[in-house]
Amino acid sequence: MQVCVSVRACLWGSLLCLALVSVFPQPAQGQVSSPRRFRSKVLSQNKLHVSWKEPKGHFESYNVMYTTQPGGEETEVQVSKQEGKLIISTFDPSKEYYFKITAVSGAQESKPLHGKHEAQRSGDETVLPQRREDSGVTNENNELSEAEELFQCTTTANADIVILVDGSWSIGRINFRLVRMFLENLVKAFAVEFDKTRIGLAQYSGDPRIEWHLNAHTTKASVIDAVKNLPYKGGNTLTGLALTYIMENSFKPESGSRAGVPKIGILITDGKSQDDVIPPARSLKEAGIELFAIGVKNADENELKAIASPPQETHVYNVADFSVMSDIVEGLTRTVCERVEQLDKTLKGDTRPPSAPMAPPSDLVTSDITARSFQVTWTHAPGLVEKYRVVYYPASGGQPEEKVVHGTENTVMLNYLNSLTEYQVAVFAVYRSSASEALRGSATTLALPMVNFLELFDMTHSTMRVRWKTAAGASGYMILYAPLTEGDTADEKEVKVADNVSEVELEGLTPDTEYTVTVYALYGEEASDPITNQETTLPLTPARNLRFSDVDHSSARLTWDAASRKVNGYRIMYVKTNGVQTNEVDVGRVTSWLLRNLTSLTEYTVAIFAVYDEGQAEPLTDSFTTKSVPEPLGLRSSDVSTESFRVSWQHAASDVVLYRLTWTAMKGGDTEESLVNGNMNSYLITGLRPSTEYEVTLEAVYRDEAESDTVILTESTAERTTTVATTTSTTAAPRYGVRNLQINEETTFSMQVSWQMTDTRNIRHYRLTYVTSKGDRAEETRTVPTGQSSLLLQPLLSDTEYRVTVTSVYHDGDGPSVTRVGRTLPLSAPRSLRVSEEWYNRFRISWDVPPSPTMGYRVVYQPLSGPGPALETFVGEDVNTMLIVNLLSGTEYSVKVIASYTTGSSEALSGRAKTLYLGVTNLTPYQVRMTSMCAQWQPHRHASSYKVVIESLSSSQKQETKLGGGTTRHCFNNLKANNQYKISVSSQLQDGTEGPAVTVIEKTLPVPTPAPTRPPTTTPLPTIPVAKEVCKAAKADLVFLVDGSWSIGDENFLKIIGFLYSTTGALDRIGPDGTQVAIAQFSDDARTEFKLNSYGNKERLLDAITRISYKGGNTKTGRAIQHVKENIFTVEGGVRRGIPKVLVVLTDGRSQDDVNKVSKEIQLEGYIVFAIGFADADYGELVSIASKPSERHVFFVDDLDAFKKIEEKLVTFVCEAASATCPSVPMSGSTTPGFRMMELFGLMENRYGNVAGVSMVPGTFNTFPCFHLHSNALLAQPTRYIHPEGLPSDYTISLLFRLLPDTPQEPFALWEILNKDNEPLVGVILDNGGKTLTFFNNDYRGEFQTVTFEGPDIKKLFYGSFHKLHIAISKTSARVILDCKLVAEKTISAAGNITTDGLEVLGRMVRSRGNRDNSAPFQLQSFDIVCSTSWAGRDKCCELPALRKEVDCPAMPKACTCTQDSKGPPGPAGPPGGPGIRGARGDRGEPGPVGLVGPVGDTGVAGAQGPPGPQGPSGRTIIGPPGGPGQRGEKGEAGQPGTQGVPGSAGAPGREGQAGPRGLPGKDGPPGRQGPSGTIGTPGAPGAPGSSGPPGKQGELGPPGPAGGKGERGERGDLQSAASVQAIARQVCEQLIQSHMARYNSILNHVPSQPVSIRTVPGPPGEPGRQGSAGPQGEQGPPGRPGFPGTNGENGQPGARGLPGEKGEKGAQGVGVQGPRGPQGAPGATGQGRTGTQGAPGRPGNPGTPGRPGVPGAVGLAGPPGYCDQNSCVGYNVGVQLPSNTYQNYGEMEEDDPYRYGGGYPSEYYQPNYPAPRPVAPDDPALSLDDVELRSPGIHRSTRSLAEGAVEAEGGRREEKTGLKRRLKRGAKKMPGTN
Repeated sequence: MQVCVSVRACLWGSLLCLALVSVFPQPAQGQVSSPRRFRSKVLSQNKLHVSWKEPKGHFESYNVMYTTQPGGEETEVQVSKQEGKLIISTFDPSKEYYFKITAVSGAQESKPLHGKHEAQRSGDETVLPQRREDSGVTNENNELSEAEELFQCTTTANADIVILVDGSWSIGRINFRLVRMFLENLVKAFAVEFDKTRIGLAQYSGDPRIEWHLNAHTTKASVIDAVKNLPYKGGNTLTGLALTYIMENSFKPESGSRAGVPKIGILITDGKSQDDVIPPARSLKEAGIELFAIGVKNADENELKAIASPPQETHVYNVADFSVMSDIVEGLTRTVCERVEQLDKTLKGDTRPPSAPMAPPSDLVTSDITARSFQVTWTHAPGLVEKYRVVYYPASGGQPEEKVVHGTENTVMLNYLNSLTEYQVAVFAVYRSSASEALRGSATTLALPMVNFLELFDMTHSTMRVRWKTAAGASGYMILYAPLTEGDTADEKEVKVADNVSEVELEGLTPDTEYTVTVYALYGEEASDPITNQETTLPLTPARNLRFSDVDHSSARLTWDAASRKVNGYRIMYVKTNGVQTNEVDVGRVTSWLLRNLTSLTEYTVAIFAVYDEGQAEPLTDSFTTKSVPEPLGLRSSDVSTESFRVSWQHAASDVVLYRLTWTAMKGGDTEESLVNGNMNSYLITGLRPSTEYEVTLEAVYRDEAESDTVILTESTAERTTTVATTTSTTAAPRYGVRNLQINEETTFSMQVSWQMTDTRNIRHYRLTYVTSKGDRAEETRTVPTGQSSLLLQPLLSDTEYRVTVTSVYHDGDGPSVTRVGRTLPLSAPRSLRVSEEWYNRFRISWDVPPSPTMGYRVVYQPLSGPGPALETFVGEDVNTMLIVNLLSGTEYSVKVIASYTTGSSEALSGRAKTLYLGVTNLTPYQVRMTSMCAQWQPHRHASSYKVVIESLSSSQKQETKLGGGTTRHCFNNLKANNQYKISVSSQLQDGTEGPAVTVIEKTLPVPTPAPTRPPTTTPLPTIPVAKEVCKAAKADLVFLVDGSWSIGDENFLKIIGFLYSTTGALDRIGPDGTQVAIAQFSDDARTEFKLNSYGNKERLLDAITRISYKGGNTKTGRAIQHVKENIFTVEGGVRRGIPKVLVVLTDGRSQDDVNKVSKEIQLEGYIVFAIGFADADYGELVSIASKPSERHVFFVDDLDAFKKIEEKLVTFVCEAASATCPSVPMSGSTTPGFRMMELFGLMENRYGNVAGVSMVPGTFNTFPCFHLHSNALLAQPTRYIHPEGLPSDYTISLLFRLLPDTPQEPFALWEILNKDNEPLVGVILDNGGKTLTFFNNDYRGEFQTVTFEGPDIKKLFYGSFHKLHIAISKTSARVILDCKLVAEKTISAAGNITTDGLEVLGRMVRSRGNRDNSAPFQLQSFDIVCSTSWAGRDKCCELPALRKEVDCPAMPKACTCTQDSKGPPGPAGPPGGPGIRGARGDRGEPGPVGLVGPVGDTGVAGAQGPPGPQGPSGRTIIGPPGGPGQRGEKGEAGQPGTQGVPGSAGAPGREGQAGPRGLPGKDGPPGRQGPSGTIGTPGAPGAPGSSGPPGKQGELGPPGPAGGKGERGERGDLQSAASVQAIARQVCEQLIQSHMARYNSILNHVPSQPVSIRTVPGPPGEPGRQGSAGPQGEQGPPGRPGFPGTNGENGQPGARGLPGEKGEKGAQGVGVQGPRGPQGAPGATGQGRTGTQGAPGRPGNPGTPGRPGVPGAVGLAGPPGYCDQNSCVGYNVGVQLPSNTYQNYGEMEEDDPYRYGGGYPSEYYQPNYPAPRPVAPDDPALSLDDVELRSPGIHRSTRSLAEGAVEAEGGRREEKTGLKRRLKRGAKKMPGTN
């Protein structure tokens, strides 16, 4: 008999069958075991997947034979042992498939496993009904003619006849009717009465059942009536089990069996049994029961003969088909009648009394129970017992076995049992001629001892050690380990060890991968319950501490710390930060490298990859900027005469090609120029006018045509004096001015003036005068001796411009005067305050030093979100980073840094920083009872342990315990009833640091008052309820999933039925045009009560609800939800496309399986789930099951009587969710009324393959799918299907898309609705040519209206980047929100409704006509219509990288989270292993009360299975690294400018370099041409933009250049390896292009400056050291660094520059140009003098001698453990480098995680080298300053610049630049009065 495939739940075990199980007896020694558990599953229209379970024992391969009907084609396939499955790719769903599967070992072959896959049919309520086209049944022989004369048995002998009928699927419903007619004629032949012949009947398939007992019917008519109403069962064919069943249940006195009466058994079957029939048949025959066997069609005749009693000629019948069964009725009834008469005579001839000797044994006792055996003992039966037969078999089904002992023994040991299995035991007393009734009992074997205390330790990159405690009696151990990533099942590996091994090392692991390790104790071929642990291998150690040195205009030296002794070498990749061409070099095992041939003034991003055998580590990235090409040095003049002078200089660099030398007379004249060869360094300028001042400029020109800054020299030719006399003429000596007058070493209160002396023999002295440029101070004069050429001017005003004039004074008059302008430095504040190293009681702050030399810094910090005083401390001027310790956990602090100067203090640099929170979350009590309660919490990622305390609020009772860091729950016992308790959980770190206690208060239950027990009464249900108003427009597919476990009880189940009745009664239309309702009931498995398409009106639906019967069993909610998804929400089940799918789950307890995974799946797939809990339901579990927000989708009541309280609200929410006008849909982590248009158009990952013209490509992030609509797509759906009730009055259209290079210039509709005549009704049009956006609809008067939006913001849509577009339509206006920013709003009239007889289309060209519609290609990532105009304000634009904030956005799709509760999808099934592994043992149910001993009753319903054991190993949760990118897309337009980034690190101002020489002084002359507005000041780091200048005229935008040829898009790549450099590069480049994310989130400020060593406590400041010449002011810095780009794909030919992005209009160019960078001087020595009281400013003292350096601090311990960053799971923020750990030990511990052992933070953290903090006075002005939030780059939160005051600060810095920069360009104007 073939095995039918069924979708019903198997009744044996908890397996949800697609194909029922075949069970065979255990093979004899040397035989091959049979395969088990046949399953079949339809994969597609032409693919069938067939699988089975591997047999026990040794075998080599499988032999699979299958035939199809109709057709009879037979196919034989050999399948390998490892494969264990078969996919039929030529599957025909209209045919039936019969399978025979055997296991092969050499020449031996097992018994076959039979299976059958039914043909697909519709219209029959039975799942997979039997289809037998070859049965030959015709209408005329479906019934037996009543006219025929039937045989009548007229014997006077009485008989007990039990008929056993095969009810398996292979019979079929049609043939089962013929079986009924056969049985009817069989019954008619006998005189059926209570005191004559009795007839009972049992039906069997996979499990047998009694249809009626022998004593159930007392008349022939009632038996015939029962036969006619015999239901068809369906299932497998287990004949052996059925024979045992009737022996134990039918032939018993309590079932109507009579002593001394012949007993007849008649078997009717149509196939071969799937179990052994010989032992049970022998037992029946030995008990004196005469057996007849009737086989039909495919029955096994040998099996029939083995069953039947002898002689076979009269007891075995085999017919070819069911239609001819009537032919054997007469012969069978005659034979049975004759045998009854003969047996009756035999029995009456036995004169022995049938009393005591036939009694069964008594007092069955089981003892000595182990996992594999137990002892059975009984009291002897009376009489002469020859032997005892002990039959035992698993209660859940299985092959009966027996032991026979001598009649003198009364005990037997049953061995070789399965562990943790309930066995039924029956003991028969066997007498000489008969056997007694059975003495019955049961016992459950124990679980096999399992391994304890599994520990994973000694992790390296590729190994880890496993250690466990041994289990008693184990024969060995099996270790399974696999990475927790989705991948090939071959990744799972197995190790078996002997019983004396308890520790192994796992090798060959993948670095930085989480592994799950499971250990089983083996006991022969059985295995214990598993114990599982998880641990992550160490990542490959990256290089550390990247440093740049010797940076000039064309080269830079890179230096880094070695990664590990195991490193093979390093790979350096560097790229221009704003470029795309990547350079790569492998450098071997060195730690320093010189990069050459760089471009000047260019920022380079560098990545260092450590290369290992296992791959390459994460990159160490940083960036540097090459310097400008150097200008010539030391420009000076000599050999001055009246007509010439020589200029000389030092070479700028070795790669200078030539020098450009120009000179111009200061009083006017032509400019002359000479090009000097690059190897020359002097030039004689001739042809000059006497006594004339000349300005000489010199520039160096390099190979790459870059020109250096201009160096300027002024020189005057000699004066010729002629005296005319009558006889002689003499020429007086000329008078010279000083040369190369320079002002440098500016401080806030002084500046150094120096010059070159000329004619020292004739000069008496020099006169130096200086005055403020504004003239608001009196001019001061100093006389300088001839031998002195410099003077320090002090004290001066800070941030003030001074004009300094030096005049050579001769004996006979003054020489020429030379004037220069200088400016003192401002009291600049520090810049770019950053936070890093955030921990639970500390964080580090860093800042950029101001350009002005300071005396030190004052640091003030104060808690904002918690109690605590403001504290301050002071650090020296050489400190720019500080670790602030002893802070409160999870507290936000205000931080201010103020620079101190000798003349005052700067403004405060302010910010906010927050310590990490050291506390658990979501602490909730559960399982609250009278004397116990439990608590659960979300674990803390860094906690190594938890202190859990419970204390009574009304007594001194207190319990405290310490739990491990992985624990998430704990239960307390021995509590007092009706008492309030406070539960506190404190997180603790490895170093003992303890966070704040998180508490919750809960009350134990009171002692219940017993209520009188009343029998349950059934309340009559009301008439059909009236529909509620809110449900009038509801249209949904609604499924109720009802808990039918034993804990509900009969009375409560009736209340649930009443609740379902009233809830569904509140609905309006039932059926395909309204709401469809299905109900499923679950316990161990789920049972579909009826499907969605079962009932089309409310009356029939309510009637069906009242007829639902109570199921009983355990609580397996997860399996039940999966059942609903796979079996009810299907097309066959009646689900409708585009209609909301609503699931309502009712349960009273915590699920005994995992519900999280399937709940997340159905929520992500768009189901709306409501969860209703009562009694002991777990609220946290309800939250995970239900949709969000929980307030609308989770309901909890104390008991079922409180259902009325939630019924109204539930009905309202369900009907609102099912509204046809605005159904609820999941969106952004919760449900919102609207329409998921992507789903409605079939643009889903699992459905887009069926949509023509559509392909899937990566979206804004790799984890977001995006769909490319090609030019042949033209997606269209009927409007009545998407918007059956039309559009709402107010709504928001939300689209995330981008246009492509091949998107046509003509207008096209992103989305529009057409009527039946293809006329547009409403839509959104993009005009790629005109760069406009248009919305149109018909207003309430039916008039067509359009609104068109244009402008710079709208143009962004057309430049090829992704943009999020919201169009909010209300009754009065249309608003356009682009990238979550309102850009336009226009007035419109209220809209009229649309017709629903047309189509909705995507991408349709506006000029399409008739049937020639075509569409525009573009990419669409999301499309929703939300029934609200405020949606755009709530949307966070989380899909756009530039706007995504992790704290505000839900997790990425497939993203990992940082908790163990997150479970990923299960991995694929592993290959067949050895012995099957038994699941975790369930808890034993509570014993019921012992009842009175009564007569043996009918076999009861199977008892409830115990709740499941502990949770098995978690699913694989870690998402693999992102897939490799496809071909590079076309370049998009520049993104929207981000907010000004934090200032880049400023170069420290030079403080001691040699100043370049100035020109010789010239004579005073008339006022010159307009000079610059002061020389440019010292450089500051680029910061926030200054006040904008007047906007320049916007240039005409050039057309976008043609895009390069686009390569063919490859298939979407597999998950990439974390080491993929190209993936990193592409991803970062994509982020750079999209919206200039780096301009907002400057990576420069994510990676704080390298910390400077913290010096010892400084003494009072000494006088400032001599200052070097000012460094140059760099130009406005580029945007902050993006992550390191990877190698590019092959690009097309570059097009012309595209249209500019959304950059603000540039202001007019300021006057003045960049000055050269002065060489950096050494820092001035720290003085040792002590500051005195303020006196009159005097001449500065000599520099103090430097203080001795402080003793270096001890190397700190390793830092605290790291934590999970969600962003790293999805592949963005690549290139962000965490700051180096200043305290890292790079010695022996270099291989280890610096946070691993820790013991907290190093001692330096608690003993800083700066002064201890002290309180700040309350009235201190520093406490009133505003601050800006700071975020560390180490935590996935953006670092932001300090916006407050940035504009003013920038303005000040620009003034600094004006005053201190040297003139750079030729022809620059000079201030009046200068020479």
